Amino acid sequence: MGLNRSKMVVSSNHSLERHSPTLTSLNQMLGQFGAILQTTFFPALCESIGPLDSKKEQLIQAFVLLELEGFVTSRRGAVGRPRHDRVAIARAFIAKAVYGLPHTRALIDRLRNDEVLRRLCGWESLSQVPAECAFSRVFAEFARSEFPQRVHAALIAKTQKDRLIGHVSRDATAIEAREKPQVKPKTATAVAEAKVPRRKPGEPKSPEQMKRIERQASMSVEEMLSDLPKACDVGTKTNSKGSKQAWVGYKFHLDVADGQIPISAVLTSASVHDSQVALPLATLSAQRVTNLYDLMDAAYDAENIRRHSRSLGHVPIIERVKRGDKPVEMDWSQADRYRERTAVERVYSRLKDEFGSKFVRVRGHAKVMVHLMFGLLALTVDQVLRLAT
Repeated sequence: MGLNRSKMVVSSNHSLERHSPTLTSLNQMLGQFGAILQTTFFPALCESIGPLDSKKEQLIQAFVLLELEGFVTSRRGAVGRPRHDRVAIARAFIAKAVYGLPHTRALIDRLRNDEVLRRLCGWESLSQVPAECAFSRVFAEFARSEFPQRVHAALIAKTQKDRLIGHVSRDATAIEAREKPQVKPKTATAVAEAKVPRRKPGEPKSPEQMKRIERQASMSVEEMLSDLPKACDVGTKTNSKGSKQAWVGYKFHLDVADGQIPISAVLTSASVHDSQVALPLATLSAQRVTNLYDLMDAAYDAENIRRHSRSLGHVPIIERVKRGDKPVEMDWSQADRYRERTAVERVYSRLKDEFGSKFVRVRGHAKVMVHLMFGLLALTVDQVLRLAT
């Protein structure tokens, strides 16, 4: 698909969904959904449980659109204490993200002092609100089952699968964690890698001689994701002023579509280079949506990434790393499209400033991922409804 086909152009304010009848009907449905909520459901709910502020209206929209009930199995034994309602707890974690609360204790205090919020989550009385230890156990259960990841994938399939997307922007951001970084020991594997014989001219590389991004070319998306390091460690990045900054924790990688809608997310160790996540992230997004252009900054400047993007039927637009005295400039059409890449940066900004992702109080890769994904769920619903209006 060439860059000069003007009928397929996606500008800053107009995207290709205008040419999709299916998406147009979806937008109409979501618009009608919002109108019904505003004119009928919210007034009736106010009379029933009390006044609703903008945050509570945002929560109700998220609860209705996410359909959390379909992802939770409520098992109850014949004897013993009844299990806590998983759907209510999942709603509470969404509320925690929407209100930007720093920890679970603050969420419980809010539930105990805000009757309307408590009833929206599903608890009619104070005695029904679980203790902090119960929230922690259910959160660990959500981490093991990847609950919010499954909900997010279903939301994207329901709202974006039939949409023709112009640009998918790819980038990563630092996630600081409150845990001890893993020290990389000099293992037997590291010693063996140091002893790998040099490749003779003309011979193909063995798997031991390949870099991770080269090995990924023959892997499935599951194998690529499982091969990525996930332990907490130390990462470094260069800021806009050219100074290096270090942090302890993880790195969150996102693919974001036009309209600032997150499509796919991967969490890795902080030290993992952005380029090593490009192939699994692109493959994961291609399974969920159809897009034309992949936008990436200079951290992804590798021929393997360009080749993989083209194999998916996309046009890669990647900022070139300066080599030598003169930087490689994009032509005007590529430069115009590349400006759309700021969508992913705006998503990261909202995720941290509005949806609690800068407050990471849990430890371990699985729990940190779930914490981030609850915020990403709330943000995705908000952006889907904004795009439809």
